[in-house]
Amino acid sequence: MPGLIGRKIGMTSVFSADGKNVPCTVIEAGPCVVTQVKTVEKDGYKAVQLGFSEAKEKNTTKPMMGHFKKAGTTPKRHLAEFKFDEEYNLGDTITVELFNDAQFVDVVGTSKGKGFQGVVKRHGFGGVGQATHGQDDRLRKPGSIGACSYPAKVFKGMRMAGQMGGDRVTTQNLQVLKVIPEQNLIIVKGSFAGCKGSTVLIEK
Repeated sequence: MPGLIGRKIGMTSVFSADGKNVPCTVIEAGPCVVTQVKTVEKDGYKAVQLGFSEAKEKNTTKPMMGHFKKAGTTPKRHLAEFKFDEEYNLGDTITVELFNDAQFVDVVGTSKGKGFQGVVKRHGFGGVGQATHGQDDRLRKPGSIGACSYPAKVFKGMRMAGQMGGDRVTTQNLQVLKVIPEQNLIIVKGSFAGCKGSTVLIEK
């Protein structure tokens, strides 16, 4: 599906026509430059690669510098592929006006990393007062995790302590409240994964 690369600015709120205070998120979407056009004949599928956010030449590898030079553009920090129905050429610029006629969008972001967390915070176990697994002396521990002598193993997917956050999360059907082409901004209703300043993908 068509889309753009953007940056999460932060959350705010706006008043609707009937006076309700609506929470929303502001995204800087584009402008994105076409850095590669993939075709069925050459690549096996049809897609358009977009570049977003300026990068310094000293921080760009020589192969990537050649890639951007071929597209006739400056080095970009982020690249992503989207499927467009329209035909684009190398060096073309796609702006937030792409979403002028969109009522809903999907946003792909990376959730905030929480580090190594226990089962109470990570999976919502009962903990103090509820004693999720019946342990009598450790109120925030998971309790028994194994089976009997057969199969004598811990099954995959067992909810245990571990790394929390830092996952790719797609939030679907966010309502588009306003598009501001002059500032490359799009305002969507609600929230999605990611911290302020994080890179996101916005898809129609």
